[in-house]
Order: sequence, then structure tokens, then C-alpha cells
Amino acid sequence: MKKPLIGVPMGDPAGVGAEITVKSLMSDKVKDVADVIVVGDKEVLAQALKVCGLTAELNCVDDPADGRYEDGVINVIDLDNIDMASLQMGKVQAMCGKAAFEYIEKCVELAMAHKIDAIATTPINKEALRAAHVNYIGHTEILGALSHSRDPLTMFEVDGLRVFFLTRHMSLREACDAVKKDRVLEYIRRCTKALQQLGVKGKMAVAGLNPHSGEHGLFGWEEVKEIAPAVAQAQQEGYDVVGPIGPDSVFHQALQGRYQAVLSLYHDQGHIATKTYDFERTIAVTLDMPFLRTSVDHGTAFDIAGKGIVSDISMIEAIRLAAKYAPNFVQKQA
Repeated sequence: MKKPLIGVPMGDPAGVGAEITVKSLMSDKVKDVADVIVVGDKEVLAQALKVCGLTAELNCVDDPADGRYEDGVINVIDLDNIDMASLQMGKVQAMCGKAAFEYIEKCVELAMAHKIDAIATTPINKEALRAAHVNYIGHTEILGALSHSRDPLTMFEVDGLRVFFLTRHMSLREACDAVKKDRVLEYIRRCTKALQQLGVKGKMAVAGLNPHSGEHGLFGWEEVKEIAPAVAQAQQEGYDVVGPIGPDSVFHQALQGRYQAVLSLYHDQGHIATKTYDFERTIAVTLDMPFLRTSVDHGTAFDIAGKGIVSDISMIEAIRLAAKYAPNFVQKQA
């Protein structure tokens, strides 16, 4: 069978993105399941190969269809947007923030034109984006804007545990205030649709917000007034969902197979659960867009950038997960 074609934007050139890219593309775990086209800068990738002690041919193409997907070849759409004489590894630079945005922009263009089957992203730096006057806080916001998607869904997956997030980048105080019946119900509907799009069937659980899910109002009323009514209405509509389930046990139960997904109510609730279980293999998936995107869930690692010592485990898993879901996702989009 033809392998899915995954687009990889190289990330911030001053970070570890190029290194995890070239390392992962030399791995049989990637080559066995996916073809990959990198959007980046050829010279930065050549430097990454050198510091990582790897040898590969950098094959520059204008179109993914022209790539040579074979051992020892890394296919690159070279945007040639980095001045190597000015590049400082491990430093925030406007040049790098601008370049990182352009790599994502090109990958989105390819995905929207159905020239690639999914995107697996490498780390970008928020300060570098700001220095380049790119007015987005991160990947999700960039991808949403470029694809004209109103509110992309974030899902984490690790070892069969799938976690959605009712809220992401906001204070804990604001996140608690956002736990409202209408929002919870909307997310149950959207998350179920996203799971169906990926070909995943089964029960979803909504996590509680307070200790022991509030103990019927002893420790808070959000479960009684907002979460349980939302779950009840969703059940009446035919959704296979339960909750609220105590946040201290729901993720463990999902890992045991009781639930196919969990709706986490705030950023760290789900992040702590997945990353404590397996930090390197926790992969972010962005859904409810015209294309599928996966990502490593670590940063640019400026402290070790340029040293060739970064682990590529997360990047390998991100590409593999994109390849796993891409055929079903593309079929659903067709």
C-alpha cells in the first residue's frame, strides 16, 4: 500500500527542530510507515546532519510529488530563508521566528491543496514569533487562522489514552469560570465528531473539576450545576459519554480501556496525566480543521540546540501517529 505523505515544517532554526527532523527520518520506525517531505532551510538541515553525525542526501524539490522517497534521502522544499552567518543556535531571533512561521504556512498550503496527507510539526518559539511580529501565540492559533478554522480541537494521545481539552492557554481562574453547561455540551459533540473522523469508537468520559467531583456540592457546585447537566443532555442526544468522573481516577481508567477518550477541563489537568505517564511519547493532535496535524509536545530546547544530543523519540511518534490516522482522515474528508 502507498504510505501516507507527511509534511514536516522544520520549526525554529535556532532550536532542535532540524535535529529531531533529520534523526527521525533516518529511523526505520518512520520509514516503514510514512513518506515525509520537509519544509525548511537546506543549509540548516545540512548543519543538523553534521552535528548529529548522520549522512543523507538533501533532495530539494518544489512539489512533494517530485520527491524521491527512498533510504538515505531527505526530501526538502527549501525556502532558503536563513542567513547562516547570522544564525545563533539557542537564541531568540526575529529571523528564526519569521522562518518558522513561513515553514508552517507552506505546509498548510500543501495540506489544503491535498498535496500532503497530514502535518507533523516541530517546536517553535513564542518569543521569536513575537520578535518577528507574528501575532500568534502558538501552532494551534496559526493553523486555525491559516486554515480558516474557528476553534481547532487539541487532543493528546499516548499509549491509547486520548485526552481533549475544554480550555487551553488561560489562567486557572479563567478556566474554572469557563466550565459551563453549554461549553461542555458543545465539546462533547465536537470531540465525538473528531473521534469518529479518526475512526475511533467508544465511550468518552468527562473529568470532574473539583476533588471527588465536588461530592454533590461539598467541594464546589460546578459538577452539579454545569457538568452533569451537560452530560445528561448529551446522553439524551445519543452520545456515548459519562461523567463527571473523579479527575484523580478517570485518566487511569481510560488507560485501562474503560474509556476511549477523556475531556479534560483545563490545561494542566490533562497535561500532567499524559506527561507523567510517558513524557516523550505524549503527542498533540489538532483536529476540527481541513487537515490532520500532530506534534511533539516539547519546546525548542535552546539549551541543547546545535549539540546533536536531543532525543528524537517524540518526533518519531508524532510522524507515526500522523501516518496512523491520515488515511482515515483523508477518506472522511473526501
